[in-house]
Amino acid sequence: MKNAATLQEENAQLKAQLEEKNALLQSRERRIQTLEELIKQFNRKQFAPSSEKLTQDQLDLGLFNEAESLDDVEGEQDAASDTANTVEASAHTRRKKPRVSLPAHLPREDVFYELPESERVCPHDGTQLKAIGTEDHEQLEIIPAQAKVIIHRRQKYICPCCEQHHAIACKPKQPIEKSIAGPGLLAYVATHKYCDALPLYRQSEIFKRAGLELNRTNLANWMV
Repeated sequence: MKNAATLQEENAQLKAQLEEKNALLQSRERRIQTLEELIKQFNRKQFAPSSEKLTQDQLDLGLFNEAESLDDVEGEQDAASDTANTVEASAHTRRKKPRVSLPAHLPREDVFYELPESERVCPHDGTQLKAIGTEDHEQLEIIPAQAKVIIHRRQKYICPCCEQHHAIACKPKQPIEKSIAGPGLLAYVATHKYCDALPLYRQSEIFKRAGLELNRTNLANWMV
């Protein structure tokens, strides 16, 4: 039969193990919260101006939802002709479904097309043609992810008189200190892993095609 001292020692060991596990769980919970916040920041930067937060209406437009319905397919088929307002059927006239406009919060870039100088002349009387406006068509385009290296340069100082007092500037706290992974990269990987169900090994292959050697082990460690 165990004596009181032995029982107290075992109890202390179990208590220490429990505290260690609780500390580990709390640490992982903080990491998860940090990654969730990074994902939110990443999504705001990707799909909205920096000064504008996404609204629920914008989310409902399908920026984060790849589900497609039969109506969507029919809408694309109906939109095949840009000039016709109606579609003539054999026995009746069917009205086209209205084209869904692209989100207003996305930035716009104008590309102008003009006639050559030689074609800006009326073929009937030779008069110079006059511009009266433009015919516009909006097209959604995606900018591929771009990578860059940020060099954190902490300025160092010294007293020029005594040359004994030294100081160095602080830098913002990073999600993973002394890691090559910046907040944007962590948010990018976490978004594709947890929101898009893209495995880390496939992400590693995508990075490799872009000339970045980020192996699966490193990606997994960043997500822990």
